Amino acid sequence: MKLASVNAGRAEPMKIGARTDPGTFGENLTLSSFDAGPVRLGDGFCAALVEVTAPRIPCSVFATRMGEPGWVKRFADARRPGLYVRVLEPGEVAAGDPVERLGGGEGNPTVVELMDVWYDSEPDPELLERLLASPLAERARANVESKLARVAG
Repeated sequence: MKLASVNAGRAEPMKIGARTDPGTFGENLTLSSFDAGPVRLGDGFCAALVEVTAPRIPCSVFATRMGEPGWVKRFADARRPGLYVRVLEPGEVAAGDPVERLGGGEGNPTVVELMDVWYDSEPDPELLERLLASPLAERARANVESKLARVAG
């Protein structure tokens, strides 16, 4: 897989089905594809070394930016979230650079499973425990801890 683009800018609002400009989804890095198999929490990618910590959960700010009624629901229903990552080893990357999927998240829940938990009013406590044992972004960890306290309590 190759790095398709590097972007820190913002794009103008767009409609579903329209051509997307870099940065439309808030991304800083866009990959042209992923290797086969689901992306798991803790998976590493090497351009600079980054580790997956959470899905990009659509929100009202994102919906407003897209200017499309029902956008968040459609985005969530597609179950193809972006990824939040933490930098483990800084480096320079440019469009066209190769990106290697390093794994590392074997046995951890997938990013889509975490996204599903975000919307689930009665998530499985065992899955919540597995999520908490995985490398999670702080916001995701707080959400999972809150859900676990509610369903276990």
